[in-house]
Amino acid sequence: MTGIDMIENHTFDEIAVGDTASSTRTLTTEDIQLFALVSGDVNPAHLDADYAATDMFRRIIAHGMWGGGLISAVLGTELPGPGAIYLSQSLRFTRPVGIGDTITTTVTVIEKRPEHQVVVLECLCANQDGKDVITGQAEVKAPTEKVRRPRLTLPDVRLSGHGGYRLLIEKTRAGRPVPTAVVHPCSAAAIVAAVEAADAGLINPILVGPAARIRQAAEEAGKDISGFRLIDAAHSHDAAAKAVALVRVGEASMLMKGSLHTDELMTAVVSSASGLRTERRISHAYLMDVPDHPAPLIITDAAINIAPNLEDKADIIRNAIDLAHVIGIAEPKVAILAAVETINPVMQSTLDAAALCKMADRGQISGGILDGPLALDNAISPAAAKEKGIVSAVAGVAEILVVPNLEAGNMLAKQLTFLGGADAAGVVLGARVPIIVTSRADSMRTRLASCAVAVLLARAATKAAPGVPEPMVP
Repeated sequence: MTGIDMIENHTFDEIAVGDTASSTRTLTTEDIQLFALVSGDVNPAHLDADYAATDMFRRIIAHGMWGGGLISAVLGTELPGPGAIYLSQSLRFTRPVGIGDTITTTVTVIEKRPEHQVVVLECLCANQDGKDVITGQAEVKAPTEKVRRPRLTLPDVRLSGHGGYRLLIEKTRAGRPVPTAVVHPCSAAAIVAAVEAADAGLINPILVGPAARIRQAAEEAGKDISGFRLIDAAHSHDAAAKAVALVRVGEASMLMKGSLHTDELMTAVVSSASGLRTERRISHAYLMDVPDHPAPLIITDAAINIAPNLEDKADIIRNAIDLAHVIGIAEPKVAILAAVETINPVMQSTLDAAALCKMADRGQISGGILDGPLALDNAISPAAAKEKGIVSAVAGVAEILVVPNLEAGNMLAKQLTFLGGADAAGVVLGARVPIIVTSRADSMRTRLASCAVAVLLARAATKAAPGVPEPMVP
């Protein structure tokens, strides 16, 4: 088995007093997070930098048993190795271990007990400065049979922190909860979403729908809604109409979809009598938090405009640029997607992309940097863009992805969600108020992120969500 990394033990008879083995490992943030995930030990001293800065060590430190695990690894793989049975271990923690510290773990045989093939080993973990961080002794029942096997390759485990959403939600902390008409919350999931957002200080819910069904849904969800305003409505269409009316008179500054179909709610929003239309085309955007991608991705439109024309796409881009500004991207890079990165007269998406870029050149679309057509790979991958020889301020680093039609956007967002582990916070733009669109399958983190995006839009009063007048105070 030449060329294969092998793991081999030392039997009791082979072991001699004075034998030693060691290994070295550098502590990373991911090591700490993985240990917390496996053990359930989420002590903020190990995970929260702000808290740790006030603690006695003034920095994040490793769990003590992370170091104990290093000792176990040497005993189980080196000395004695496979077949060893741990009997006891004493540990004394003499110094903290911080991120970036390199720990060398050494075990040394100090005693053999033939009666039960027990070996006693001195255990020492020392940092890069040669200072002891853990000392102790281990008693191990050594193997009596030789074992030599290929060393197994561990799976590639990556943590998905979704830190972008945490930062997004934190941006909303300073302001007051936004009055929000929750439309037809007649399921437990819809009630839970509203209550979670209220508990997070994001919204002040106004529940609009059949009162009896709403109360029944709250009971099923185990949530107390007695502190919320409740407006009775005959059915989902009536609920949508009454919720829109609340916005029109300034009693609500956002809409939140409950357990009705999106098209029912949007029919009421786009009605000529709603008062919620603006000069902009209404569009949908997903703010995607994609594991291992360095920044959030805005994907538009995946839910409202089925086959947008050139004028529609221009407004879709304007709305997405406003959203990017609100979440802190000063000059978003906008990739107009197609199947190819060259203009093809028989592919309308490539012609639209070229026209939109020229519109941006002439100032008809402003606030971002546009490029297209771009295929998805060379829109988000610098390596793919370089391979294709594309020189562009957008290629490889796009922050807004404009899809050619709803089907493409919907499939892209769901692929990232269900195959890539991404979270997708959804919001409808271009009406007088932002509209929160969540799914029953969304995690609590995603639901709160959707609300947080809408709250930031409502406070900013961009053209994508110009805002409503403050309610009059008598």
